[in-house]
Amino acid sequence: MDFIAGAIGGGLSTAVGYPLDTVKVRIQTENHYKGFWHCVQETYRTEKVRGFYKGVTASALAVSVVSSVSFGTYKNALGALCKLRYGAADAQPSKLDVSLAGAAAGAARVVLTNPSEVAKVRMQTQRSPHPSNTHQSVSKPKYRGSLHCLKVIIKEEGFGGLYKGCSALFCRDCSASAIYFLSYSALCEWLTPDGRTKPGFLVVLLSGGFAGVLAWGFGTPMDVIKSRMQVDESDQHKYKGLVHCVRESVRKEGLKVLFKGLGLNCIRAFPVNMVVFVTYEGVLRFTDHYIKKKIACSTLYKVYFIYLFILV
Repeated sequence: MDFIAGAIGGGLSTAVGYPLDTVKVRIQTENHYKGFWHCVQETYRTEKVRGFYKGVTASALAVSVVSSVSFGTYKNALGALCKLRYGAADAQPSKLDVSLAGAAAGAARVVLTNPSEVAKVRMQTQRSPHPSNTHQSVSKPKYRGSLHCLKVIIKEEGFGGLYKGCSALFCRDCSASAIYFLSYSALCEWLTPDGRTKPGFLVVLLSGGFAGVLAWGFGTPMDVIKSRMQVDESDQHKYKGLVHCVRESVRKEGLKVLFKGLGLNCIRAFPVNMVVFVTYEGVLRFTDHYIKKKIACSTLYKVYFIYLFILV
C-alpha cells in the first residue's frame, strides 16, 4: 500500500509544480535570464503556456513510479532496520533509523529517475517558438516529445547518455531524501498533540511542505550540477564529470551559481510536498479504514490503474 499511495501522491504533485520546475531548470542552465520574472515572461512570449509543460508526460509517469519506489523503499528499509536493531519491524525508530531509511529511498530513486530527468531537462531547455510569434518558417525541434527525446539520446550518445549527471543526482537524492523523511517525521511528532496516534490533516500539510523546503534547500547545489551535466549534449562535451562541472561552474560564475533556483525550488517544494504527503496519508488511512470490509484493496487497485491509464 505504501508503493501505491506514494505513486498517486507523486503523480498528482507533478501538475502542481511542473511550470516552476521548467523555469528553475532554464535559470540553472542558461545565463541570459535576469531573474525569475524575466524567464517567465520570455518563456510565455516565445512559447506560450505549453512552454512551461514541456516533457510533463514523461515526468508525471516517472514521478509516479519514483515516488512509489521512494515511499515503498523507505517504509520497508525502516521496518528492516527496526527489526535488525530492536527485534520488531513496528518498533519506535530513532532519528538515525529514519535518516538511513530515507537515504536508502533516495538511492533507489536514482536508477529510475535519471533517464526521465535527462529527457525532462533537454525538453525544458529546448526552444520551440510559438507560431503566432513569427511569420518565418520555424525549423523543427530536435526533440518532438519525451519518448522521442529518449530515442535520440540513445541513438546519439548510447545508453550511457541516459545516465548523464547520475553522480550528482545520487548525491542530491541520498542527502535530500534523508532530510526529507527525517524532517517530516520530526515535525509530525512535534506538532501532533499528546494522546493522538496520528497527525491531523493540517499537521500533515505543514510537515510535508516544510520537509520539502528543507530537502530542496540542501539539495539545490547538486541539482544545479545535475542539470548542467544533463543538458550537455554529445557534441558539446563541456563537462568531464561531477568535480569538473563543479569546478568550471564556480570558476566562471562564483559560488552563487550553486544556489541558482534555490528560491524557486523552495517555493515549488512547499505546495508540491503538501500534495504528496496529504495524498499518501489519505490513501493509507482510506485503506486502513475499509480493509476490514474487504473492499479497499480491489477498489484502490482499480483507481490506481485508471489513474495510470489517464496519465498515459
